[in-house]
Amino acid sequence: MAGLRGAGRRIVRGGTAGWGSGLVGILIFSASLPATRIAVGGFTPLFLTSARAVIAAILGAGLLLALRQRQPARGDLASLALVALGVVVGFPLLTALALQHVGAAHSVVFVGLLPLATALFGVLRGGERPRAAFWLFSVVGAAAVAGFALVQGGGASAAGDLLMTAAILLCGLGYAEGAVLARRLGGWQVISWSLVLALPAMAVLAVATRPSAWAGIGWPAWGGLAYVSVFSMLVGFVFWYRGLALGGIAGVGQLQLLQPFLGLALAGWLLGEPVAPSMLAVTGLVVLCVAGAKRFA
Repeated sequence: MAGLRGAGRRIVRGGTAGWGSGLVGILIFSASLPATRIAVGGFTPLFLTSARAVIAAILGAGLLLALRQRQPARGDLASLALVALGVVVGFPLLTALALQHVGAAHSVVFVGLLPLATALFGVLRGGERPRAAFWLFSVVGAAAVAGFALVQGGGASAAGDLLMTAAILLCGLGYAEGAVLARRLGGWQVISWSLVLALPAMAVLAVATRPSAWAGIGWPAWGGLAYVSVFSMLVGFVFWYRGLALGGIAGVGQLQLLQPFLGLALAGWLLGEPVAPSMLAVTGLVVLCVAGAKRFA
């Protein structure tokens, strides 16, 4: 009996640590789209995507070498390739392209659909089976965010919305696949190996799409590139994959419902983009949905 109680306490502690680590990751990711919006003011989407991957891969490779990490098994390479496709290439490239058509305040709301995508891929790739009430809270939260996007969007570009939707699907796949791997390899190891795997192709792309003239690129664009390279592409995933691995892909993934509103606040503060007052009401509903999803995950 004492052993069962001890195991129960360890599970609770692991779940709490997972949600805490996941929240730190979300706080870091919340500035990604505003930073990307700033960076595409000076760099093309292709160069931005490849450059951020190259910088993060160099840092990740340095960590792997310094801490003498073993190479992943051959059977893990396909999963690492899916992670790279989703979060190293797909999401950064598609969002950078989308941000040429829509503002950060509009595009960031689409991130509210990411928890549902992550949960679905968690079922397909991670074998998780959340309860029915979890799906209710997840769908209500996603619907609230999607409805807010439609009201907020007004004359937004259809091309931008389609690009954001594709980005969300690829990112959900990358998150779920990475979380499964993180249980065996560790969170920071997963993103580091994925970056290293993508490095050759991203380095070639970075050279091919580099700016013809560097002098006209302002400091804000360089700052945006630095943030998405170091924090969005590497540091955030250290916390995020750890959180998903400890607390569950579907459950902890619901924290992403908070990301649009944190991102909207940053978009208003950093970019001066308008933020609707209705955001507060939707935020309250989203917080309730996150709490409910946590309860029934």
